[in-house]
Amino acid sequence: MSELNLTDANFDQEVKNYKDKPVLVDFFATWCGPCQVMGPIIDELSEELAGSGIKIAKLNVDESQAKAGEYGVMSIPTIIIFKNGEEKERLLGIQDKASLKQKLEAL
Repeated sequence: MSELNLTDANFDQEVKNYKDKPVLVDFFATWCGPCQVMGPIIDELSEELAGSGIKIAKLNVDESQAKAGEYGVMSIPTIIIFKNGEEKERLLGIQDKASLKQKLEAL
């Protein structure tokens, strides 16, 4: 797994302060069935985009409730794509890898 694990403590540094390239954040929980389906998709995407400058990250909503609350994450999995610290797109539920990759590369 080459994706970044986010916490309330490192979120701003890794996401809000990251410039020029997009950051995909997968808000998940270990007990969530659809999140478990998304896990391998996120892992594959992370490997495919390694070296591109695009960050792929996961945030466990049970461990980092402040950031999940700040972004109004009410259901999981929720994927938010940020660029230059701003939310550009929000996706709910299971997503396919090809469409995620396309959205990231378009930003």
